[in-house]
Amino acid sequence: MSRKATNRMSPPRIVVIGGGTGLSVMLRGLKEKPVAITAIVTVADDGGSSGILRDELQIPPPGDIRNVLAALADVEPMLFKLLQHRFSTGNGLAGHSLGNLILAAMSEITGDFVSGVKELSRVFAVRGRVLPAADRGILLKAEMEDGSIVVGESKIPKAGKRIKRVFIDPPDVLALDDAKRAIEEADAILIGPGSLYTSILPNLLVPDIAKAVLESQAVKIFICNVMTQPGETDNYSVGDHLKAIQEHVGHPLFDYVIVNNGEIPIGVQQRYAEEGAKAVHLDIEDVTRQGFRVIADRFVLFRTYLRHDAEKLSDHIHQLVESWMIEKR
Repeated sequence: MSRKATNRMSPPRIVVIGGGTGLSVMLRGLKEKPVAITAIVTVADDGGSSGILRDELQIPPPGDIRNVLAALADVEPMLFKLLQHRFSTGNGLAGHSLGNLILAAMSEITGDFVSGVKELSRVFAVRGRVLPAADRGILLKAEMEDGSIVVGESKIPKAGKRIKRVFIDPPDVLALDDAKRAIEEADAILIGPGSLYTSILPNLLVPDIAKAVLESQAVKIFICNVMTQPGETDNYSVGDHLKAIQEHVGHPLFDYVIVNNGEIPIGVQQRYAEEGAKAVHLDIEDVTRQGFRVIADRFVLFRTYLRHDAEKLSDHIHQLVESWMIEKR
């Protein structure tokens, strides 16, 4: 059966690449659409509960995987809370997420981390597939503009220096075959939102992942963060995010860029400014000059922290992917 025929008979196949809270928020909206989701998630985390389990059990860090599983799970709210529960007391338990411990246990029960993720996905009725970018943890390192090297994903934003580039150890880590195959078969590839240097780029620095994305005929979409991140993207514009990705990958990746152009209340801006963050500026002339098509809308919700409006964002993504597939037939 041809690819075109398959596309007409089945929902769009969307691969989402990244990690962190922003990715999970978006997936909660996207899972409600008639799409087939594969989430490829970073394995560079080395802090907190994930870092401890990674070091002691020699498994990929489970935290970002857990967040994505929770976002895509079709379970009762209490079971969702259970998966995300973090112990506040207890010798050896304080700081650990129960979901991280369950993933670690599943890894031992099934014999490996990837099988453990697949089995937990079945148990929690996950809508889609969740895959680590590699079957082992990777160590993220950053070269700062002053030439110093900072080792560890959790330490990079705390260094207080401007990042020149990030790189991974080992540099030749192999991607999962399932992850490569998902990218090759995708109708759309979404990258972001998430921490640029510590959640997004670690995936694209896995050579097989970057190669598969570059060679894919899918529509490629970058979802830009709403706010800058202290110690990571201070004063970055939308164009700066795109240039950083291109400099690391070696080629422009995207067809479309989705950005927020909704006003952020002064009070919210001031609260973020106290933490050293501000709204990411849409330098639309520079972005379009780089060859990207821009989709701008009010994509933010105001709660304790700013979050993407998952429903509106998913509406735009679904419409864009459907239109792209029609054009390509």
